[in-house]
Amino acid sequence: METKIGVVDDYFAKVGVVAMVLEGDLTTADTIHIKGHTTDLTQVVGSMQIQHLKVESAKKKDSVGIKVSDRVRKGDIVYKVTP
Repeated sequence: METKIGVVDDYFAKVGVVAMVLEGDLTTADTIHIKGHTTDLTQVVGSMQIQHLKVESAKKKDSVGIKVSDRVRKGDIVYKVTP
């Protein structure tokens, strides 16, 4: 099952980081699925930051940066995958 938790606001290619505002809670052990016109990436959240400080969890409306393993695009939808 997948629940929408946000939309990619920006992608920083040099460091491979997605910037977004959360629409739900997220922790570093969670699995996310980023889906867009040409994007289809599923991965476990390994690194997450709020204002350049590493965090283990974030809440709804937090602005976060999440390290991703592949290129994504602004406007892609981010889902939290639950078993």
